[in-house]
Amino acid sequence: MPTNVQPMDLGANAFSFTHRYETRNENWLMLHAHQGIELLYIHEGSGTVTLESQQYKLEDNMLFCFQPYQLHKVDVPLKDGATYIRTNLTFDARILDPYLQPYPKMQAFLRRLMYGLLRRQVFTFCDDKTLANLLSDYDKMRTLTGGEPSVEDRVLFLLALFKHLQLHVFELEDTHASMDKNSGHVEKILDWIETHYRQTISLESLSRELHLSSYHISHLFKQQTGMTISDYVAGRRIREACALLENTDYSINEIGRMIGGFSAPYFSQLFKKHKGVTPHLYRSAIKHTYQ
Repeated sequence: MPTNVQPMDLGANAFSFTHRYETRNENWLMLHAHQGIELLYIHEGSGTVTLESQQYKLEDNMLFCFQPYQLHKVDVPLKDGATYIRTNLTFDARILDPYLQPYPKMQAFLRRLMYGLLRRQVFTFCDDKTLANLLSDYDKMRTLTGGEPSVEDRVLFLLALFKHLQLHVFELEDTHASMDKNSGHVEKILDWIETHYRQTISLESLSRELHLSSYHISHLFKQQTGMTISDYVAGRRIREACALLENTDYSINEIGRMIGGFSAPYFSQLFKKHKGVTPHLYRSAIKHTYQ
């Protein structure tokens, strides 16, 4: 099984864009993960994508959203006359942080894409060409500038792209008028979790911190994110575990303790539930390319 982890410099310019890359009369098989968010837009092609143990049949005008360190397999078998055309955008969402302070909803949306449990990650567009046009317009700008666009152009493209995804692609429950009033509370919940997710999470401690009842916090978080706090925390811990499995030599037992004080058997069970493979197999797959 061919494997590949495409490492990225997680600095200010962690950004990769390839528009309408074409493979013709070739067997394309790749098992890989990335350190950033990956958007894979299928313009044309037939085959399958396996994501978290679930298989999807490729269709034209299909979008896949892969989260950081999310192992996935793309299998486009050899077929006479077949063409596989795709656009790929991979980047670290944290490069947008300095620009999102005035936009808490967009900030929460990107944080959810990075760390949360997504209800959907695969979308098919029939007659709607808006997303394809956004990708094409950015590629045209790259051509006109004769090279890599400026940081400003890159950021403006990402903001426009993810605003479209937020409003018209992902099913979010933040369109009610009452959300404006409560978005600040959810941001505080997310910030608190980011600080404490490696520890034993106590809803009572979070309640005292925000001066809100436990019931209200749980209800508010589920209403705006579509998931429970415990599911979100579990997903965040698994993301951290994936990073440690790729970038460190810590044992499975050590990583389990680091992300939540778990024993090795419980951590392995939790990891397989979320990723479809054991921590050992995940580490082996993503490091195979360096051996």
